Amino acid sequence: MFSKGQIVFGVLFAIVFAIIIGFMYRKDLKLHKHHFKGSLWVLLAFIGFIGLIVAIKVIFK
Repeated sequence: MFSKGQIVFGVLFAIVFAIIIGFMYRKDLKLHKHHFKGSLWVLLAFIGFIGLIVAIKVIFK
């Protein structure tokens, strides 16, 4: 499997990566709000579409 050093490296890498991604997102938040208006509706429509597909699969099983 993995050695103890590899596991420690993987965990530390994931933590540091998440912190850096969060910091960069906060830095660009104003820019994101300007360029990605309405993207929440696209996400909700996508989730609704996937839910519809699952519902149809369950109904016609």
